This record gives sequence, C-alpha cells and structure tokens, in this order.
Amino acid sequence: MSFTVVIPARYASTRLPGKPLRLLAGRPLIEHVHARALASGAAAVVVATDDERIASAARSFGADVALTLATHPSGTDRLAEVARARRWPEEAVIVNVQGDEPLIPPAIVAEVARLLTASPGAGIATLSTPIRTLAELEDPNVVKVVADGAGRALYFSRAPIPWQRDAALAGNAAGRLAGAARHLGLYAYRVGALTRLAGLAPTALESAEKLEQLRALEHGISIAVATASVVPGPGVDTEADLREAQALLGPGART
Repeated sequence: MSFTVVIPARYASTRLPGKPLRLLAGRPLIEHVHARALASGAAAVVVATDDERIASAARSFGADVALTLATHPSGTDRLAEVARARRWPEEAVIVNVQGDEPLIPPAIVAEVARLLTASPGAGIATLSTPIRTLAELEDPNVVKVVADGAGRALYFSRAPIPWQRDAALAGNAAGRLAGAARHLGLYAYRVGALTRLAGLAPTALESAEKLEQLRALEHGISIAVATASVVPGPGVDTEADLREAQALLGPGART
C-alpha cells in the first residue's frame, strides 16, 4: 500500500494566529504534525501552505513544501491544487492530516489509507470512535456519523444521531449512546474523487450543517467509515489547547 500525506497549513487563525509556527516542546507545531505523518509509513509528506513564513519553517526541518493559492475556502481545495500541480494519478491515495494535530497517532494515518485501498467502490475513507458521554453526543462541535452495514457513510451531523427514540423517552442515558460514533475528521481520498469534490459547488445539506463531507454524499461519492484503533489526542485551536498538548507530550518531549 502506498499513500501520500498532505498537511494543509495556513497562518491566519481567529483564535490562535500563526498557529502552525507556535512552539510546542521547543519546535513549531507543524513540525510535530510532519513528524507524525512521516512515522505513518507514508511514501511522501507534503506541507501545503499559502504563507512563506510557514513554508520557510517547514523547509528548515526538511519538509517537502507546496505553495498554494491564498483563496482556498478549505483544506480540501488546497489538497486538490497540490494533486493537480503534481499530476498525481486519479487512483493515488492522499491522506489529509490537518496542520493543527500534533498528537495524531501515526497508526490511524496508515489505517485510513488502508481502509480506502481496501474499499474499491469508495472515493473517500474516514474514521470514527465511539461516543461515551451524553455531553459529547449533544455537543454540536462534535460531528457524528452513521454508516450502513457495509461501512459506508449514510450521514454526518452535528445533531445527536442515531436518535434512540425509546431510550430518550425512557430517560435511559446509556441507551441513548448506543451506536453513536464521533467522526474524527481524518480523510483519505482517491485523487479523482478529491479533484471532483473540490470542483463541486456547496450543497444544501453542507450549508445547513457546515460539513463539507455532506457535499460528497449529496453527489454520490461513497465514503468508507471504520472505527479507529487508537483515539487521537486533542487538536490545537486555542492557547489552552497548546498548553494541554504540551502537558500531554511531557517535559522535554521531542515528538
């Protein structure tokens, strides 16, 4: 199995400006993400950015850098630009690892690539993990996914899905969690599906839920879903997240 990781990274961030370059254990956050991606066994790892400051930092630790347009509305569009520029074949597998995931386990990066490789009818693959608490189930910032018996996504939502009606009526908290899965937001794409998705206009469900993956489903692009073998650590969006990541890495950590 061969796959490439692309790490989209932008400088602008409302809650944490310059996030990819913020120091974590003495190194830029983006360097930690890059190291984890390399450890996944990827054939290549590319940092895709529109900012020369990020590009310069990435080159300093030996990363392959692709400079992209600054007008992309999402990381998916940035990935698609890189795929087109490098003329990767339509069946090539690309894993999108977000540039703010310094604690992502390398194992699940390889896992999502394997899932797509083993799912010939799918254009995209992604991972989930069981939801354990009602607070998580009801949190609109936690994206949920339901899949069919063959492991293909049926729907993604910020709402609690599936809705366990009888358990809800009975006040059965544990019953309400049955079948609930959190979407991890880690994707593997076939290049053909990636470039097609990037060329499609936003859809009604996507606009309602603010979830780009619904555009793929609305246009008939199949998404394979499996349960991750390892639950990833938290991403970094705020100063508090940065402190938490540092604490989880531990003093003197280098990766």
